[in-house]
Amino acid sequence: MSGLRRRAVVAHFSLGVIASWTSGSAAAAAEPPVIVVVGDSLSAEYGLKAGDGWVALLQARLTEQKKPYRVVNASISGDTTAGGRSRLPAALRTHKPAIVIIELGGNDALRGLPLASTRDNLTTMTRTAQEAGAKVVIVGMQVPPNYGSAYGKEFAGLFEQVAKDRHAALVPFLLKGVAERADMADWFQPDRIHPLAKAHPLMLDNVWAALRPLL
Repeated sequence: MSGLRRRAVVAHFSLGVIASWTSGSAAAAAEPPVIVVVGDSLSAEYGLKAGDGWVALLQARLTEQKKPYRVVNASISGDTTAGGRSRLPAALRTHKPAIVIIELGGNDALRGLPLASTRDNLTTMTRTAQEAGAKVVIVGMQVPPNYGSAYGKEFAGLFEQVAKDRHAALVPFLLKGVAERADMADWFQPDRIHPLAKAHPLMLDNVWAALRPLL
C-alpha cells in the first residue's frame, strides 16, 4: 500500500472513530437524569387506576415544567424499610439515579417492627444512595392516634432524625392535608389506609416542596 493510500485509510478510520465516539457521547448526554422512588403501596398506586398516583403525577409535572427528569417507580405494595434496603443497591446499579425518594416505614409500624430497625434501615438506604452519587428525599409518615402518643411521636421523629443526620431533604408527612381532614373518610379507600385518587395531587405537593430545590 502506498504512503498516500495508507494515510487516506488511517484518516478515514480516525474520522469514523471520532464520529462514533461523538455520536455515543451525544446519545449519553441526551439521557435525562433519573429520579427513583422506592416506596410502598402509597406510591405503588394501590387501588388506583394506572397514572392516578402521586408518582405518575410527578412525572407529568416535571414534563409540564420542562424539567428533564425521568421518574422510575420502584415501589412495592406491602414493602418495609428492610425490603427497600435489600433491593435498593440493584436499583442504584440499574438506573444510576440523580435523586432517590424513599417512601417507606408505614408498614414497619403496622407490623409492630422495632423503631430502631426502621431508623437503621432508613439510615443505611440514605447513605447507600448518597455514596452512589444521588441526592435523597426522605418521605415521613405518621401513625393513627390509637398507637399511643409516645409511639406516634417517636415514629414520626425518626424520619426527621435520619434526614438531619444524613443531610437529606425531608417531607415531614406524606399525607399532610389528607389524613387530618374533618372529612377524612371521604378521602380514603374503604380500608382507611390508602388514599383515593383525589388525594394524590395533595401528596405530590407535599413531596414537591422538598424535591424542587434538588432539581
